[in-house]
Amino acid sequence: MESTTAVKKKTMTLVQAITDGMRTMLAEDENVLVLGEDVGKNGGVFRATDHLQEEFGEDRVMDTPLSEAGFIGAAIGMAVNGLRPVAEIQFLGFIYPAYEQIMTHASRLRSRTMGHFTVPIVIRAPYGAGVRAPEIHSDSTEAIFTHMPGLKVVCPSSPVDAKGLLIAAIEDPDPVLYLEPMRCYRSSREEVPEGKYTVEIGKANKLQGGNDVSVITWGAMVPVASQAVKEMEAKGVSCELIDLRTLYPIDRDTIAASVQKTGRTVIVHEAHGTGGVGNDVLAIVNDTSFLYQKAPVERVTGFDSPVPFFGFEDEYLPTPARVKHAIEKVIKF
Repeated sequence: MESTTAVKKKTMTLVQAITDGMRTMLAEDENVLVLGEDVGKNGGVFRATDHLQEEFGEDRVMDTPLSEAGFIGAAIGMAVNGLRPVAEIQFLGFIYPAYEQIMTHASRLRSRTMGHFTVPIVIRAPYGAGVRAPEIHSDSTEAIFTHMPGLKVVCPSSPVDAKGLLIAAIEDPDPVLYLEPMRCYRSSREEVPEGKYTVEIGKANKLQGGNDVSVITWGAMVPVASQAVKEMEAKGVSCELIDLRTLYPIDRDTIAASVQKTGRTVIVHEAHGTGGVGNDVLAIVNDTSFLYQKAPVERVTGFDSPVPFFGFEDEYLPTPARVKHAIEKVIKF
């Protein structure tokens, strides 16, 4: 965590930390505004923007029509003209109508204008399975957006990181897709600094040091991997746990340093295995640390199928047991 000026702390959930991050920046910078479907009067489908319209008015926190392409396009125009919009997509699965605006304009304007214009927009999107949401609501399609140079992609897993990464994203001159793992919204609490601070975009977080296996993950899989690591520690296996936090650009240095130390790697994510961001992590391991590896890299992922309906959702998601099996496999190789 960088640029911390706050001394006092307050216990928050992840979604409360997101709200506090937006409140902090709305109060500090009159160019910051929030827009999206139901973000104003209703406070958002997950109440992430609760009471912000009351505090800052309808000109700063505005409800939009049900048109992702429309309000993302409008937000891009706002950003080019000096504002710093924070746009909420109700679920990541609803972002596809706006894909053209993000791919063709938001991610390319800096390059297209030879650096004369930037697009300081933040697109917030709840994502992931495990909350019993209907079809389309539970997808983990982050890899679609990490294949888009010019767009940064971040994904906090804790309240402290959620607030710090959001403030950093709002201040960033380039567009940032800010992914919010729904399973983590209210699953835990921690002490979060009041006031303004930032967490560096592009810097992974080593949650736990270890010598035998590097376990690399992000988002809602962090607590899953953490549980597996704790159970393996009881068996005498020392695991290093890395939370990427930023999916693009990925922190190559932290990955390389960890896997060169341990010689064994397990990558955990809930998205489909084919084409997932874990494949990029594996490529980094191969490019930087191939000769250090004592075993083939193991991946624990979701399956190559749509996220199933309620009764089978838990069968789709990676579990601590699956992560433990992968750790045991690389240890025994």
